[in-house]
Amino acid sequence: MSGDLKWNKIMGACLGTAFVILVVQQVSGMVYHTKQPEKMGYFVDAPDEAAGAEPAALPIDWGTVLPTADLAAGEAAFARCQACHTVNAGGADGIGPNLNGVMGGPVMHRAGFAYSDAMAKHKAEAPTWGYDQIDAFLTAPGRYIPGTKMSFAGIRDEKTRINLIAWLRTQGSGGFAIPASDPARQPGAAAAPAADGAAPAAEGAAATEAAPAAEGAAPATTQATPAAPPAATSAPTA
Repeated sequence: MSGDLKWNKIMGACLGTAFVILVVQQVSGMVYHTKQPEKMGYFVDAPDEAAGAEPAALPIDWGTVLPTADLAAGEAAFARCQACHTVNAGGADGIGPNLNGVMGGPVMHRAGFAYSDAMAKHKAEAPTWGYDQIDAFLTAPGRYIPGTKMSFAGIRDEKTRINLIAWLRTQGSGGFAIPASDPARQPGAAAAPAADGAAPAAEGAAATEAAPAAEGAAPATTQATPAAPPAATSAPTA
């Protein structure tokens, strides 16, 4: 009888211990439970319309920035292009075409190089590499020419692009002229307010009012010429 009581105590202790362990596990799970993050979908970089779109930046005034560009910094920036391009005169094509004389030259300036179909299509729209065109391409090649084989992500820093373009111009493109400074591209050019008190031009005004006078020309007379006195209706008597 005493043996059965002893085994009953042992079994009771084991069951009690197991019960305590289960209770502790359940309580710990409720206390330290963290919500699993939801599965992420594809990220879409869309502008926040509620915040309002930022004003578009003015095009670069090449006549102002190129003469003062840092050519040494531009050559250093070309180091990131050397894996695919050469720039020396007569240099061989690599993964990308040789870039000697590229500034101001045709978009597909290297005969025999296997350009992409996207580049051929772009050539029909913009046949030469002007300053604005190559700047847009260097900013984001895949965005400027969708489908291009050039996998380079682009150079987002404007100053770095200006220095690089200025240096590329010295590599066989010296004959590509630097344009004159364009006041319309300079900061604040588009924000010039009209003079106080100036009356807006009437829509549909006469051509004589709308046409500006030539520089240095005498201003048109606005006062009407007085009419001649009426002729006498009868000869005066002697």
